[in-house]
Amino acid sequence: MTKVLVTGGLGMIGAHTARALADLGREVVCTAHYRAEVPSFLAGEVAVEALDVTDRDAFLALGSRHDIGDIVHLAGSVPGDDPVAFFRTDTTGLLNALDAARVWGVRRFAVASSLGVYSGRTEVPWHEELPLPSADLPHLIIAFKKAVEPLTTHALRGSGVQPVLLRIGSTWGPLMDPESPFNPIPPCISAVLRGEQPKPLYADDGGDSCYAPDAGRAIAMLTTAETLRHDTYNVSRGEPFTNRELAEALRATTSGPALDVRPGRQNGPGPDPYLDITRLTQDTGFTPAFDTAAAVADYVAWRAGNPR
Repeated sequence: MTKVLVTGGLGMIGAHTARALADLGREVVCTAHYRAEVPSFLAGEVAVEALDVTDRDAFLALGSRHDIGDIVHLAGSVPGDDPVAFFRTDTTGLLNALDAARVWGVRRFAVASSLGVYSGRTEVPWHEELPLPSADLPHLIIAFKKAVEPLTTHALRGSGVQPVLLRIGSTWGPLMDPESPFNPIPPCISAVLRGEQPKPLYADDGGDSCYAPDAGRAIAMLTTAETLRHDTYNVSRGEPFTNRELAEALRATTSGPALDVRPGRQNGPGPDPYLDITRLTQDTGFTPAFDTAAAVADYVAWRAGNPR
């Protein structure tokens, strides 16, 4: 059996994807660059290769050591002060991964996109058939993810490699920076675990939210499915989340201070956007295993023995 290569496989989403692939019986090779520590739930389950994905020769050399049949490209960097440097780094990594997919003749190339590509659409929920608008994107990472999609599909056209564009929702869970600016849930839980009062929240605010083990399992199922009818899939929980749910889950799980949850919404009228996962469910059978209460309980238990 060929192996699945997961770039960025020790990061939050990558590690949970690798674990889910292993649970499905696949042999997995994870690449790691900035992070070297193997999470406890991956120990003995995967092979780990140190790799800077911007090094084309080193990337292609993996093919001489492993029989790679599918690639899940999740490696990425965090922008610093120089946007050109960020775009150069992540574009180079993407192009090297695409080059490897073509040279090795893999079956499927899955790559991280983002729910942020829908920015500017007012319909809720967001689904894959919505045309992507021209919009003032809120972050460099989202701008890059939006560019990833046409770069990938055009690079693989005529190669026999199926692209799978993963429009990943707002994902959180074990291995995420507990003070991450990209998702409010871990910092809120971290404050409660320290016995501190987080900043006030509004009960009806929320939107898209997916627990990392669910996101990883969805990506693994898309990677291993016998056939896929589409090239683009939303990856998330498929239901909106609210701060009211978070407060109730924390109250049931911890003895820390209760959240200051105020009535109504801070973000104005109308529902917060979230991803429709009908296509994902129809093509793979995926359904999320974690609602908000189960996710919070699992995360609190994880954090009892882990710093992130």
